[in-house]
Amino acid sequence: MPFRFLLVALTFCLSLLLYIDRACISTSKEAMVEEFGFTDVQWGWAMAIFTLGYALAQTPTGTLADRTGPRALLGCIVGLWSLMTAVTGAVGGYVQLLIARFIFGATEAGAFPGLARATFNWYPVKERGLVTGINFSASRLGGAAAMFLMPMLIAAVGWRGAFYILGGVGIVFAAIWVLVFRNDPTEHPRVSEAEKEYILANRQQVSSESVSQIPFATIIRSTSVWLAMIQYFCSNFTFFFALTWLFPYVKETYDLNPSTAGLLCALPLIGGAAGNWFSGFLVDFLFVRSGLVWSRRIPAIIGFTLAAIGLYCSLQMTDATSTILFFTLALFGADMTLSPSWSYCVDIGGKSAGAVSGTMNMAGNLGSFATALAFPTIKSYFGGPSAFFVFAAVLNVVAIAIWFRMRPDQAIGEK
Repeated sequence: MPFRFLLVALTFCLSLLLYIDRACISTSKEAMVEEFGFTDVQWGWAMAIFTLGYALAQTPTGTLADRTGPRALLGCIVGLWSLMTAVTGAVGGYVQLLIARFIFGATEAGAFPGLARATFNWYPVKERGLVTGINFSASRLGGAAAMFLMPMLIAAVGWRGAFYILGGVGIVFAAIWVLVFRNDPTEHPRVSEAEKEYILANRQQVSSESVSQIPFATIIRSTSVWLAMIQYFCSNFTFFFALTWLFPYVKETYDLNPSTAGLLCALPLIGGAAGNWFSGFLVDFLFVRSGLVWSRRIPAIIGFTLAAIGLYCSLQMTDATSTILFFTLALFGADMTLSPSWSYCVDIGGKSAGAVSGTMNMAGNLGSFATALAFPTIKSYFGGPSAFFVFAAVLNVVAIAIWFRMRPDQAIGEK
């Protein structure tokens, strides 16, 4: 088996752990509120400030991935976010929680830009979509695992003990990453000469006219990058609700116990994982048959359409199961947009794929920031959540229009 296929298992586990640690706080809400007496608005800020730290650190850490390579960067990132997971378990009040969450978000920021750079270095263009889909599917499965397992872990060792355990697991994984991964296939002793030649011949070739690293000023002025940022904001607005507010919303609305709510709320995230797999396959399938532009555009447009339909239909449901099923459709669609979005960043960014994808992800996580605050605010102002879901559906329609203007065949930084 080619070594790069085994490497996917390592990046899959990194993404899985990333989202277990990120999502675990959602299931800790009841225990933490009981101990500290937080209001919903305070809890919303605790969720939101994570995404603010995450968003602000995206471009700097993406640039570091391009300059230093993903091996050292991701090893440090996993170790630091795992440390902050454990620190979260030691907080003694609201201000400490806000500080811990902000730093936690900043330490996680470079994970996906680093993985984007690793994908650029290690995989032929025709394999890029599926690899990206697999990695993002792991994040959704990690979120689903947190929804299902964390209530049981909290019941066994308390919410603080659960955070300590997760932090320890992450530090061990950071060491494994540094031992196993290398920045480029030419540096790895386990990669055969035949596989090295195949990767080098079929991975993205950067034009000789391109600058080796695109200045950030050029990136941020690029219309292509701004289009990617806006549509990713729309995608994350839908997704982050599932990671933060869906569990308490379903539990409280339908008066469910934590285990039942966790089981139901895992389903949309599993749907998101399926959306990543399907979209990753579709991106590579269409690349071979229809070329670069439509291999990115078609999966994204289908995904945003399904997301809008799922969100709107969930409003018409009156029981937990039906609501979750339509939200699963919405998340399947929203996550179909990830593989084309990140593949697009690698397409237009080349050797600056980390910085470009980090800039897009910064905007996406401003969408997450907005979601964390918008849901409790809109719910309180309108007396219910309907307006929030309608607004999220409209954002998905906006993203469909944006994708008709996006051109992955036009790289930035070329003369």
